[in-house]
Amino acid sequence: MQQLLDDFLYYLAVERGLAENTLASYHSDLEQYFNYLAEAKVTSLEDAGRGLIVAYLVRLQQQGRSPATICRHLAALRSFYQFLVREGVLASDPTATMESPRQARKLPRVLTVEEVELLLNQPRTKTPAGLRDKAMLELLYASGLRVSELVSLNVDQVNLQEAYVRCVGKGARERVVPIGPVACFYLKAYLEHGRGRLLKGRKETALFINQQGKRLSRQGCWKIIKAYARAAGLPRNITPHTLRHSFATHLLENGADLRSVQELLGHADISTTQIYTHLTQKKIREIYNHTHPRA
Repeated sequence: MQQLLDDFLYYLAVERGLAENTLASYHSDLEQYFNYLAEAKVTSLEDAGRGLIVAYLVRLQQQGRSPATICRHLAALRSFYQFLVREGVLASDPTATMESPRQARKLPRVLTVEEVELLLNQPRTKTPAGLRDKAMLELLYASGLRVSELVSLNVDQVNLQEAYVRCVGKGARERVVPIGPVACFYLKAYLEHGRGRLLKGRKETALFINQQGKRLSRQGCWKIIKAYARAAGLPRNITPHTLRHSFATHLLENGADLRSVQELLGHADISTTQIYTHLTQKKIREIYNHTHPRA
């Protein structure tokens, strides 16, 4: 089984080009499934039929796992079994007729324009780290990049003259995202006055680097934003993705069309982008209720 899992992960990495975080998620979910099979004394995937998979998903539910987590586990199992059928390891896919549990779609946490301003004004730009943080926050809000896309950026992927960044998103899809003059200003300041001092003579291609002169990690970015959110008196659950959600929502509130926002966010399916229309419709309803004489 372990060899089949290794082959599957290799297929996902090489042929489908999935990101390391996604591969780690598949690996973890399938390892949990294999552990369940071991408990049930099942030594061959041919003996792991539909009933056993259902029992495994029920076990996850009994453990208090959310519908979203169970859906993710089932998606991993589906992909794995489809791979095994395609490779001729199994004759049929036991997950083929299984339905995912229904889950309520949570609306993302979005900051107001005033809250974004408050957050973005927290870094002290007189220090190299402060300049980096200011440039990083401005770029996140200006572009809507995922945190993984942000920390993966290299210096040569930023074009300040033409005002855009070139990033690689999910599924190794590359896209070009325009950025505004404020983000360009602080990126230029960081590159000229902050990054070199953080490098301390090291050679590094990464755009954003830490105090050791190495590429800033996702966790490092999260900690920085959490600290500034706390300093600004904002809710504790602010993350880099909050700025991405705010970016999309503010664009739609100010008249951007859904297809353009989809392209900017790098969503493969427009249905993923449509969640932001619920937020803008809520805003419109609030305006209506506060301004219409008969509301």
